[in-house]
Amino acid sequence: MSDPLAVIAEFPGVAEAVDSARQAVDRLYRHRVLRRAGPAVSAESSLRGARASACLEGVEVSLDALRRDEIHDPLVQGALRASAEMGRMGPTWRTAPRQVLARLHAVAAAGLAPHSSLGRPRSAPLEAPDPLGLGPAPGAAEAAARLEGLFGLLEGATKAPAIVLAAVVHAELAALRPFGTADGIVARSAERLTLVEYGLDPKSLVAVEVGHLEGAYADGLRAYLSGTPEGVARWVQQCASAVTLGVRETTAICEAMQRG
Repeated sequence: MSDPLAVIAEFPGVAEAVDSARQAVDRLYRHRVLRRAGPAVSAESSLRGARASACLEGVEVSLDALRRDEIHDPLVQGALRASAEMGRMGPTWRTAPRQVLARLHAVAAAGLAPHSSLGRPRSAPLEAPDPLGLGPAPGAAEAAARLEGLFGLLEGATKAPAIVLAAVVHAELAALRPFGTADGIVARSAERLTLVEYGLDPKSLVAVEVGHLEGAYADGLRAYLSGTPEGVARWVQQCASAVTLGVRETTAICEAMQRG
């Protein structure tokens, strides 16, 4: 298939879900607060996204504690660093995704993995807990081959919407667990980065990670891993729903700022 993402975009229910999410983003971008406080909204959205990503890894933390810089858990700090790094690495994502992914892992896994392994795909079978119930991770050789295929999708041309590409990027990284540590943080960061750099959310306003925290996250990933059209479609629809829920979160940020 010359454009496998376009095939996924045609699966039943996908186009409707993607269109609904895109309309929600369009409405958010018309919010009057963004005329004067866009960067502040983006910063708050990123903070909430990092918190949600850490929560999805099993580390519960409050926003107030994050704002007071009271949390020193390495996983939470990794999520915050990855969130900050997205703003610096974004323009490189289309042209050098390997470099960006390595950097995201290096900042996300610092304090969780040996320094020598940061940013380097694993070379051995993964022996680690599987809290999401995704099943055994592929071997290192298979993971590396599928990672190259993913890079090809990012670097190539597709007619599929950004949400479809972002959903596949997220699910593949979550399934492959290419580094062996902080892979969930990296996967969700890569999804958000794809939504930004491929045009859906260029100002990085949408707290899509919050949307995943509110949804049936593990069930959706397992559906994708089934490999069936129905399972893949379910995951893409779930990612579209996460965008819509993330818009709701960011709209609440805007309205709070409007009230002062």
